[in-house]
Amino acid sequence: MMTLRALVQYPLFYLGLFVLGVMCLGICIVAWAWRPLLSIDKGREIGRAAISHGFRSYFAFTSWLGMTRFELDELDALNGEPSMILAANHPTFLDAVFLVSRLKNVGCIMKSDVLDNPFLGAGARLAGYIRNDSPRNMVRQSIADLQQGSHLLVFPEGTRTIKPPVTEFKPGVALIARGAQVPVQTIFIENSSPFLSKGWPIHHRPPSFPMVFRVRLGQRFTVSDNPKLFTHKLQQYFERELATAELTMMPRSSSLEQAVHE
Repeated sequence: MMTLRALVQYPLFYLGLFVLGVMCLGICIVAWAWRPLLSIDKGREIGRAAISHGFRSYFAFTSWLGMTRFELDELDALNGEPSMILAANHPTFLDAVFLVSRLKNVGCIMKSDVLDNPFLGAGARLAGYIRNDSPRNMVRQSIADLQQGSHLLVFPEGTRTIKPPVTEFKPGVALIARGAQVPVQTIFIENSSPFLSKGWPIHHRPPSFPMVFRVRLGQRFTVSDNPKLFTHKLQQYFERELATAELTMMPRSSSLEQAVHE
């Protein structure tokens, strides 16, 4: 039987999604209007700052409502540091969003259909986010972005985690880091909720509140001359670290498991 608290929280959850949608639309409208007036460099600076500030404000709102709790303070140490790749595991759809909310100058690799989306794409294009349309073009654009002083957020799994702790890593991180001659800073994401994990519909409410997300920084690596070997060692490192995570995602309910696979 649903408690009185849950009866209040779930409408607030959908209110939060509505606010997020309005905020994304607002950023895109402003970005669409500003882009022709700004240089590429200035547009990237303003676009990234606007997206970071917007998402940080949104998560402050959801935390105030009691929907979420974020432990992201360790990310603040990265702001102002030289170019590097930020390599993180990818348990939920929200990972990039809350990481970007605390990082002031970070590029992201995005699917082409997202960059072309009229609802999301204008802000991402203004921010200079990188199109993942082909491996060669993605690597080339990523190296160029890093050489301009950016950080680059990359999920080595290439998709949300299918089977914890991590899905098999792709070699893109090593290829980009070697090409740009930058280190790889590892980031571990721990979360208490399966909300928006692989196959979870956005309209399906979380099983409980608050949803807790925690980020901790790991080792910083220099890429070897063997990308395949480095990728394998990086995956092993993530598997070891996440095996001892204090915050473990709760299991999905059997009813949801059936729903997302139908």
